[in-house]
Amino acid sequence: MADPLLEPFRLKHLTLKNRIISTSHEPAYSEEALPKTRYRLYHEEKARGGVALTMIGGSSIVAPDSPQAFGNLYVGSDAIIPWFKELADAVHAHGAAVMCQITHLGRRTSWAKEHWLPVISASPVREPAHRAFPKEMEDFDFERTVKAYGAGARRCRDGGLDGIEIEAYGHLFDAFWSPNTNERDDEYGPQSMENRLRFSFDVLKEIRRQVGEDYIVGLRMVIDETIDNGLKRSEGLQIAKIMAESSLIDFINVIQGYIGTDEALSHVIPGMGTPAGPHLDLARAVKQAVKLPVMQAARVNDVATARHAISSGAVDLIGMTRAHMADPHIVAKIMRGEENRIRPCVGAGYCIDRIYQGGEALCLHNPATGREETMPHVVPKSTGPAKKIVVVGAGPAGLEAARVSALRGHRVVLFEAADKPGGQILLAAKLQRRREIVGIAEWLAAEVAALGVDCRFNAYAEPADVLAENPDIVVIATGGLPNAGRLQFGAELATSPWDVLGGQAKVAPEVLVYDNHGGHEGTTLGEFVVNQGARLEYVTPERLVGVDVGGLNYPAYYKALYAAKATITVNHHLKGIRRDGNKLVAVLFNDYDKSESERRVDQVIAEHGTLPAAEAYFGLKAQSSNRGEIDLDSFIANRPQNLVRNPQGKFQLFRVGDAVASRNIHAALYESLRLCLQF
Repeated sequence: MADPLLEPFRLKHLTLKNRIISTSHEPAYSEEALPKTRYRLYHEEKARGGVALTMIGGSSIVAPDSPQAFGNLYVGSDAIIPWFKELADAVHAHGAAVMCQITHLGRRTSWAKEHWLPVISASPVREPAHRAFPKEMEDFDFERTVKAYGAGARRCRDGGLDGIEIEAYGHLFDAFWSPNTNERDDEYGPQSMENRLRFSFDVLKEIRRQVGEDYIVGLRMVIDETIDNGLKRSEGLQIAKIMAESSLIDFINVIQGYIGTDEALSHVIPGMGTPAGPHLDLARAVKQAVKLPVMQAARVNDVATARHAISSGAVDLIGMTRAHMADPHIVAKIMRGEENRIRPCVGAGYCIDRIYQGGEALCLHNPATGREETMPHVVPKSTGPAKKIVVVGAGPAGLEAARVSALRGHRVVLFEAADKPGGQILLAAKLQRRREIVGIAEWLAAEVAALGVDCRFNAYAEPADVLAENPDIVVIATGGLPNAGRLQFGAELATSPWDVLGGQAKVAPEVLVYDNHGGHEGTTLGEFVVNQGARLEYVTPERLVGVDVGGLNYPAYYKALYAAKATITVNHHLKGIRRDGNKLVAVLFNDYDKSESERRVDQVIAEHGTLPAAEAYFGLKAQSSNRGEIDLDSFIANRPQNLVRNPQGKFQLFRVGDAVASRNIHAALYESLRLCLQF
């Protein structure tokens, strides 16, 4: 039976070679608001991997009073056209199509950047997420903005792109649709559907005037905002039908939800712990209501869900956008019968959270994504002689070191003290809602096994065990050990987070969690504790809980803490712990008013990252040729490590991941990849 995902599909005049697409998103890889080399290589890799259509430029902006919010492309100038041409040519060379999303952000940006112009919207209703109070549009604003949309579309056409889509969820185009953002009393007001759609039709007609009838134009549109006073499903379906029957658009890309707050956005872009394909039923309703191609992308992370979306008739094209960040070669692996080797997207949301925290999109699981210029997605064989490599530790850093070294053609022995691979990932997965994160460890372990690595579990490697292997290279990836922090007294009374998550320590009835870390580690611990039924006080010296947890992830933690009626105390350090009978007293200190306070609880769990578990490293350091040193200049430049500090040494020694310093999964994987690529 033919795979429905691999069937071609005709979109207007364009034949797409299969049904899998990557929808518009902004990875913040732009340079000067243009899609230069990094941007091109990122999309070219997906085309090389077999995707039918890659959409670029999430929220590409058409006008100067729509300043970029997170690295957006600027289609308001002809300067972008040659860069579009270069990218389009590269994608087309691999048989894929490419389109761009254009928009005016409306109220979803800030006036305090670029040209410092007031932002505009249908009405002066503030968006909570971006915090700007917009100006209500006047007649000349309408005229100018309509022309800007048309010119932006024309630049996409002139740049050789196959089509565009207009963003119509939470931006200016759809601000007139929703009573939540439209409070006007003129001909653009919410009193009639004709009024609500007036601006949208003016924009579409201008786009058609500038690009012609043959160019592909679609809408990525909200059908149901799922909020009080928002656009209702019945209204969204009505708008979809009106738009489809206008002959001005060629496809509909379905969105469900509201993006004006972090909590709401976390449902529009669902993450770990939520059902697969949660919005497919809405997409099916749209498909039944209109006679246009329908596409959709929301938490379609795996091939089975994508295949169901197509075979069940819910959509014509299925977006696997975050999945392609984890593995841009999904289609190629399907075609080779290697679905089991697709690197899984675990829904961690690291990619999007980084964007909203002012960084660029990076995949928690795949360090080559966004770094295609320097990091390969397919590890090449070494051109030098095969070496004997010993890796100590089978957490993410050690597994990646073993995987890459084996792919390079070396003989690899992997020691792990535990009975299974995964390291701290296994602890993170103890929180039921985040159990999918174990997919990172499972994929790495499966790849290592498939590559023939000699894996030795329940093997605590002493220096003598390593030396007995006569290695050419030793990679220490032994991770770290829990760190209670610099308490002035009573640190020994703190319970280890690892013991709690691992089940070695029972959660007591009344618990104080002290999070002096700010990442997922503390919030995971807090949610785990309340799930065990404990009364919790969550204490942090930061100004808010989970200060380093991004906008797509922190809402679920907050929901769990509030549902359990946990007490949240910010701006307080844990000074120390002392015993008081069968209770513990946690002494807290407020940095601002310099006051002390005490809490009597059954258990204090302190989270302050890890300290390196580096005994094996220091036991081998003196005997290594480089004395454990990494030549940082060579490391940064992706050159081999040839540093010699001890000419008598017979092996090179390196340490990676938390065995160096407390960091995250992505840092561990990236460090091992870039180091071992040079072996």
